[in-house]
Amino acid sequence: MATNPDAPAAVQAAAQAAAAQAAVVTQDDLKRIAELASIWAATQDALTDEMVARLAAAFSEGVILLDRLTRNEGLMRLLHALDDPDTQTGLAALADSLRPITRDLVAAPAAKGGIGGLLKLATEPGAQAAFRALSIIGKHWSDSLRESRRRGGSG
Repeated sequence: MATNPDAPAAVQAAAQAAAAQAAVVTQDDLKRIAELASIWAATQDALTDEMVARLAAAFSEGVILLDRLTRNEGLMRLLHALDDPDTQTGLAALADSLRPITRDLVAAPAAKGGIGGLLKLATEPGAQAAFRALSIIGKHWSDSLRESRRRGGSG
């Protein structure tokens, strides 16, 4: 194995470069801390006692709300369900359909009521799919409520 006569100098140069880099990082860090301190001081000067009280109250209410939300088992289960890719696809499809739904509802004439109107509605395209969707929602919701009650949940 050949030895490099300049190796000690190269190692020394690398060590000096690393030390110089560390000094730059330290100087940049100190500069950032000083900037944050001046921003904090300016913020303290700009805030009135009333503003501080309102901010503290808002922060306190936010923490209380967050505590209530995280203690809500139903909401936590809903949030976990929202992580499912199929659920996300379904919600995206629902969101995409809201504008045309609103447009069609506004443009449709007022319902006259009666069995004839219901029969006419049943013959419209999409009605059977909508009834099927509502039926499936009702079935699963009902099954879930029964299972929750069976396990001793409220409802």
